[in-house]
Amino acid sequence: MGSPEDASHSGGAMRAVKDCLAGSVGGIAQVFAGQPFDTIKVRMQTQPDVYRSTVDAVRKTVQNDGFSGLYKGTTTPLVGVGLCVSIQFLVMEHMKRTFARINGTPAGQPVQLTPLQLYAAGATAGVANSIVSGPVEHIRVRLQVQTAGAAAQYRGPGDCIAQIYRGHGLAGIYRGQTSTLLRELNGYGMYFLAYEALIQRTVRATGRPRAEIPSSQVCLYGGAAGLAMWLTSYPIDVVKSKMQTDGFGPARAYRGTLDCVRQTLQREGVRGFFRGIAPCLLRAVPANAATFIGFEMALRALG
Repeated sequence: MGSPEDASHSGGAMRAVKDCLAGSVGGIAQVFAGQPFDTIKVRMQTQPDVYRSTVDAVRKTVQNDGFSGLYKGTTTPLVGVGLCVSIQFLVMEHMKRTFARINGTPAGQPVQLTPLQLYAAGATAGVANSIVSGPVEHIRVRLQVQTAGAAAQYRGPGDCIAQIYRGHGLAGIYRGQTSTLLRELNGYGMYFLAYEALIQRTVRATGRPRAEIPSSQVCLYGGAAGLAMWLTSYPIDVVKSKMQTDGFGPARAYRGTLDCVRQTLQREGVRGFFRGIAPCLLRAVPANAATFIGFEMALRALG
């Protein structure tokens, strides 16, 4: 007969597997709901001379690449975002359980963490996530900004990875990682703080367990979490996109993150750090509502 420690380790491992599977479902839902908005956002961030507005970016993208152009680079995030969201929720749920133990929360009781603990848990999840999200988003944005047809530099995600690695090694794959790390740390701190605080408040106010919160509220809270993330992290995301679509070698425009900030401010002013925010915020609500409803429903189904 196994020891209590064995049972605890087994239960912890099973929880981690469920968190990962549920996170993958949430990540896939996020990609399908948000990819067109993300494509427009990235094009506006990185090509300010080409696109005058959100509507102009949509019109030119569809005109030049067809409606499929709105889903450019989907293969990479479909695989990568599933993994990224799995990491986010795995680490977040682990941190929540860790803080619950520190707070002395009795087993079976609703977890009620402080705002600082929720932010710290989310920020930790974001940092862990950045190891994967950095290269995944780098490949995605390069595919999103190129035009279709003979002018395309990369034939697909695999070719993009191969060309960059062959010419610039692992450092090339991880281009823009500093700005990615900063965005993920604060962004996911705010993301999970907003969502979990709303969930905790609902549990306290209604006395219902988390699993009985209506889907409509889960979607609403997920949308609010997305807005909290992007409203507090958008400028650094602009810098990340510019860094990741910059050329290599002699074609390189930015010497580093701070140089990118300086040049953006000099050429575009403060407005340059908010280019593309309209499609980003339009994406934030449905994409993150889909993420959290996917995660919560999958977690309930897994038991």
